[in-house]
Amino acid sequence: MSEAFGFREFGGPQVQEFFDRPDPVPNPAEVLIRVTAAGVNPLDHKLRSGIAPQFFGERPFPQVFGAEATGVVLAVGAEVEGLDVGDTVFGCALTGAGTYAGTTVLLGTNTARKPEALRDDWAATIPVAATSALNAVDQLDLPSGATVLINGVGGGVGLATAQVARDRGLNVIGTGSTAKRTLAEAAGATFVDYTDGRVAARVRELAPDGVDGLVDLVGGESLRTVAPLTREPKKVVSVADETVAELGGEMVRRRADRADLEHAAALMVQGRLDPYIVKTYPLSRAAEALALVESGHAPGKVVIDLTHRTASAS
Repeated sequence: MSEAFGFREFGGPQVQEFFDRPDPVPNPAEVLIRVTAAGVNPLDHKLRSGIAPQFFGERPFPQVFGAEATGVVLAVGAEVEGLDVGDTVFGCALTGAGTYAGTTVLLGTNTARKPEALRDDWAATIPVAATSALNAVDQLDLPSGATVLINGVGGGVGLATAQVARDRGLNVIGTGSTAKRTLAEAAGATFVDYTDGRVAARVRELAPDGVDGLVDLVGGESLRTVAPLTREPKKVVSVADETVAELGGEMVRRRADRADLEHAAALMVQGRLDPYIVKTYPLSRAAEALALVESGHAPGKVVIDLTHRTASAS
């Protein structure tokens, strides 16, 4: 048995609760891990809200929050290659087992060994945030010297995307709220504050002929405001809004496979990618961690540290 934090039905924060659950049994394609750190993402509260029932909607309640984790392997499914009991790994709980818990199962193909030089909390930010950044920049396939606009640069995915793009020689413009400026600029983006309602005009001042690509992390009307700034509609990709297709763009094609995980980990070890963890919480305060992310006001990444009892700023 291990403690877990999840939700008993779809809805708002009032449906969240702590409970004990038996350790999940890994199927042949999974590994069972003891979780040491779990990343917190907007996806977590969106799944709780029920707006995306196609993700794990058939799983029985209560469901456990979380999709990315670092931990120590306790058991290995018969079909899993390259991982052994005792390895420290990081990866995705893509089957819906959740990661805000003492133990969970990860798909072997979406799990990698953690480099010794990489902190557990940093590794826990890779499976969703960092691989989303890699996949988005890969999909745009822009040449060095091109300009990419990141709509919503201040969160974990946005900051990672800015750094990956900068690392590949791209000029980066990022939009966000005033509080996100410092981290966005630290990540290499020329920051555009969207709070005054003049975001399109301000981007035009920086790129009079338009931008070469757009990575959208916000969706909705915000996406529609900035999409026309891109020279070619097919160079608009979104992780947030499937209606991007109506604008001629595409959703980011997600992989988060072992190669992506290892690539992002190497960038972190080499000092070329920083997850900008702004706050860590113990599992007992998971509700606070999730509320911070759900508020939309968290610059950078929030992590749940299952090895400590007190919250700390990073």
